[in-house]
Amino acid sequence: MRGIKHASDRDGCDRGRGRSASLCKEENVKGGNHYNKYATKNPIERMLVQGFLQTIRDLVSKTGANAIHEVGCGEGYLLQELAVPGRSLRGSDLCQETVSAARTRLEDLGTPIPFECMNLYNLSPSQHATDLVMCCEVLEHVEDPEGAINILKSLAQPYLLVSVPREPLWRILNMGRLSYLKDFGNTPGHINHWSTRSFVRFLERHVVVLEVRTPLPWTVVLCKVIS
Repeated sequence: MRGIKHASDRDGCDRGRGRSASLCKEENVKGGNHYNKYATKNPIERMLVQGFLQTIRDLVSKTGANAIHEVGCGEGYLLQELAVPGRSLRGSDLCQETVSAARTRLEDLGTPIPFECMNLYNLSPSQHATDLVMCCEVLEHVEDPEGAINILKSLAQPYLLVSVPREPLWRILNMGRLSYLKDFGNTPGHINHWSTRSFVRFLERHVVVLEVRTPLPWTVVLCKVIS
């Protein structure tokens, strides 16, 4: 789950302790991995995460994309899952220390991937466009989701894969485990809340929705940009 980012220079990559420490900063994004679900020891959480990862792998495979750019890549766990021979991967994230940690972690695993410290709103088609753009667990944090999706749309040539927490289920499950009760189960930093239906409606204003998956407790959508 994601944590808090505070306001800062939109053009910079501020130093913090990485996403998991919630100190990355940016003007239009409030987030970061509040909890590293990929490293959880809880068997139920591990099962949920594996369902999410399998969904990502399945949908990526359907695109046939050989070049993938993950925007908001965090520590690179999703890119690690997608690393196969012949596939070109790259990641970008707001936090310099998160990017450094991702680079080091994947190099140690023998999977070197280029990572860049870059604000989502500063990405450009000339430098960052690719076959498939992924943006997972980011849009719930941005203050301008319309602007963010327009940037992502400009980069996707032609596929876009996005995911967000499925509301209100996400908050209900948090409350069930007695987390964030004073905020009615809302994970710190989540400022946008979509049900599957409302998220699909939001996306359909910008892109063609190809497939919708709902691995508990997320909504994952594969889209295509039609020129």
